[in-house]
Amino acid sequence: MLNQIKGLHHVTSMARDARQNNEFFTKKLGLRRVKKTVNFDAPDVYHLYYADELGTPGSVMTYFPFPNIGKGRHGVGEVGTTVYSVPEGTLAYWEKRFADEGVAGLSREESFGEKRLAFAGPDGDGFALVENKADTRTPWAKGNVPSDEAIRGFHSVSLRLKDGGATEELLKFMGYEEVDTSDTVKRLAMKDGNGANFVDIESLPGAAFADLGAGSVHHVAFAVENRAKQLEVRKALTDTGYQVTPVIDRDYFWAIYFRTPGGVLFEVATNEPGFDRDEDAAHLGEALKLPSQHQHLRPYLEQHLQKLED
Repeated sequence: MLNQIKGLHHVTSMARDARQNNEFFTKKLGLRRVKKTVNFDAPDVYHLYYADELGTPGSVMTYFPFPNIGKGRHGVGEVGTTVYSVPEGTLAYWEKRFADEGVAGLSREESFGEKRLAFAGPDGDGFALVENKADTRTPWAKGNVPSDEAIRGFHSVSLRLKDGGATEELLKFMGYEEVDTSDTVKRLAMKDGNGANFVDIESLPGAAFADLGAGSVHHVAFAVENRAKQLEVRKALTDTGYQVTPVIDRDYFWAIYFRTPGGVLFEVATNEPGFDRDEDAAHLGEALKLPSQHQHLRPYLEQHLQKLED
């Protein structure tokens, strides 16, 4: 069993409209946009990052907003719900806020003894807030949500799978432990993690497979401290038979990717170097930052990328 992984690092999803996406996460959720850059493989498309003040691993939601993308179809083989942690007693605040803001899909739930508020993102993305009195992480204090109610970071992701058995074994190999079961959902936890410690597996053997599009999660990333730990994880996974990519420099972290037995794309990302490697921490996410290989496209991109509100 591995001991290098310390919980979730980030979740990356697809969207249709960059301005709408930016407004939802910065205004409605009160998160900080910590980076405005572009897709490495399609530089005419933004890559937007929303998180706490510094983009701490375990708090980072990222998006590729493709203007002409079709709507995703939810099903098995994907991350179904991305869950944020909020302080105990704050769901009434969030329910009113979301209702006033016209957020869709609001519904109160209880799962694993936790009070939850489910809601949908602009493209039908599945989200929820969970009250977690044990979460001591510091929120982004300069958004438009009071600190006492603000999002702390991720709580969990929920995987929807036809058969969760092999993915469960993979997560246990990665250092997760089964801690609870509720109906068709198993909860696995990372002991002594970074706060974003849970992965839920929902087995739906009769469901259709998901189809990637706007509102779909592209991949979920797990955090390791540094490149040395990442290489240890990569060797262990390849020795076990997984087809893992070489290490890829993503400017703000190094990444490796592999496909899970249930069809979900996993990434293992380093905590280093962080989002302040090319911007002062006080001004994260303000300027358009480009990977070195796309710097020559700056005049074109600054003219053609959709303008975003700060």
